[in-house]
Amino acid sequence: MTIFFKWLRIICKYLFLIATAPIWVPFWAVWWLLGKIGFVQFATDWAMGNGFYLVYKNLTRRPLRFFLTLFAIFVAFLIYGALTAFDVAFNAGVELAADDRLITVNKINFTQPLPISYVRKVEAVDGIAGVVHMNWFGGYYQDPKTQIQTFAVDQTKLLDVYGDDIILDPVQNTAWQQNKQGLVAGRAVAAAHGWKVGDRIPLNSNIFSQKDGSTSWDFDIVGIYTGSSAQIDTNGIYIRYDYFNETNSFGGDYIGWMGIRTKSPSLNEQVIKDIDDMFVNSPFETETVPEKAFTKGFLAQLGNISLMITSVVFAAFFIILVVVGFSMVLAVKERTSEIGVMKTLGFRSGRLFRMILGESFMLVFAGGTLGLWAATAFLGFLNNVPQFPVPDIILTPTIIMQSVGIMALLALITGIIPATYALRLNIITALSRR
Repeated sequence: MTIFFKWLRIICKYLFLIATAPIWVPFWAVWWLLGKIGFVQFATDWAMGNGFYLVYKNLTRRPLRFFLTLFAIFVAFLIYGALTAFDVAFNAGVELAADDRLITVNKINFTQPLPISYVRKVEAVDGIAGVVHMNWFGGYYQDPKTQIQTFAVDQTKLLDVYGDDIILDPVQNTAWQQNKQGLVAGRAVAAAHGWKVGDRIPLNSNIFSQKDGSTSWDFDIVGIYTGSSAQIDTNGIYIRYDYFNETNSFGGDYIGWMGIRTKSPSLNEQVIKDIDDMFVNSPFETETVPEKAFTKGFLAQLGNISLMITSVVFAAFFIILVVVGFSMVLAVKERTSEIGVMKTLGFRSGRLFRMILGESFMLVFAGGTLGLWAATAFLGFLNNVPQFPVPDIILTPTIIMQSVGIMALLALITGIIPATYALRLNIITALSRR
């Protein structure tokens, strides 16, 4: 029976090695090649000569403490990477808003309508390059819980104003102009529902109804648009206003708001004044603001997300600062007599200072790097969740650079006290402690 389990263990071991070969064989091959050309020996000599090996051995002499501290740093940077990337994506509409775009809404509230006749009057204002009117359709697909951002727009003017953000194939755009029941869907929402060009789908509204009483409209998917960058939201759908206006049972010849592109950002103030002055004291007074300000105000209604995220990240890093700092101080205190011996053998205080500070940097950068990799994998998973309410969430170069800076600062703060302790430690004092 013992022999049976022995052979079973051997078989399982080699089966595991064979199954994981695609993972470890490339690394083994690279290591073997580096050994053949002498790089491994060179790296070993360099590490021994520069104290890198001693730094590594001191850091890992207590594996459990090392693992727990590393895990704490890993979690902190996982939280930082994921939440900061989410915050950037959530506020992408503000950051990506064009300086030469304005939004005109009803002065009472953006939920109140405006007469469609305003569009022609606004188009005649000096300094305007394009105007597109929009309506919120309140759409959902099959299940009322499956809400979809659906806008009824002037299909002839949409790209004139938002062409910098929305990328639509010219052939598909032409098909949209020719088909009243045409619908253009974003890449994300199309992928979530498995839609493709040529499909005919029903789309319901939880606000409007047709003249026959039905709340369902049938549309032909004639195009799928993408964003000019990964942070452009592609969870939306655009339908033609003329078709919506003809079939809608109420609210005809009214629009929700106007998107306006000016000929230059320098003309924004004058254009805003001209538009709002045109409709002052009318039954439908307007309020025109830069797109960036409008988006920022809209997001503010959802609460201060950035403040909440900052608070969570700050709390995480404060706890990690205490944990890592205590761990480093305890590790050096335990090695007081060893530090005295090393100074007796000729190790200069400056070198010991750099070695202990190096432990802190190695620990923080190892945990931080693993945390950012995990955050990248987690965000990749979120980006594949159907109908996720924000654009693609990615670790931007700015977030990565900020993370590196935080790692360096955290390593310096947690390592400077024990390193200074070792620097100033007297040999006699160190050797007298047990």
